[in-house]
Amino acid sequence: MRAGQRAHWERTYGEPPGMYGARPSDAAVHAAGVFLDAGATDVLELGAGHGRDALFFAREGFAVHATDFSPVAIEQLRAAAREQGIARRVTGGVQDVRESLRLPDASFDAVFAHMLLCMALSTEETHRLVGEVRRVLRPGGVFVYTVRHTGDAHFGAGTGHGDDIWEHGGFAVHFFSRELVDALAEDWVLDDVHAFDEGELPRRLWRVTQSVPVT
Repeated sequence: MRAGQRAHWERTYGEPPGMYGARPSDAAVHAAGVFLDAGATDVLELGAGHGRDALFFAREGFAVHATDFSPVAIEQLRAAAREQGIARRVTGGVQDVRESLRLPDASFDAVFAHMLLCMALSTEETHRLVGEVRRVLRPGGVFVYTVRHTGDAHFGAGTGHGDDIWEHGGFAVHFFSRELVDALAEDWVLDDVHAFDEGELPRRLWRVTQSVPVT
């Protein structure tokens, strides 16, 4: 399924370029406020796509490292950063989050992931990824992520792959239960779980904020 999803996203980002537009997601706007309140300066975005949120963070003054497993999306992001005159605050790299993050320990103040954890990742892979997020965060660092949940209209529809993963219209989604959210926050401080809707369906999501304890 991994190869099929990669090819699907390459086509999605290539036709047309910048498919999600330039306006940042509401989740990113909220996260920027959280990051500012936490005194963050260095932000990592996972699953950045063509960069609408990463570019927004950079315009807000953060130094941003953005990753995605689509080379097409990362090239679009880099080009947009150059066009907007913020390339010095934005770096980008191709990363499959099923693999270890190629980043040093304790190298970021904040991590953002909008609808990345609910892609075609197994529960085991998601736990490993959240462990990697914690590794690259400094003490007191903040992780804001969004995921579609089991109250979504597409949960249980389309082709089932097990582990609450359902494929609909070519997109495979891991729908999160509240139990999974809580499990991923073990040994973190779970600051907030906020339910919201997005898009025309609408998609039903949680916005989760959790932070690394300061010891």
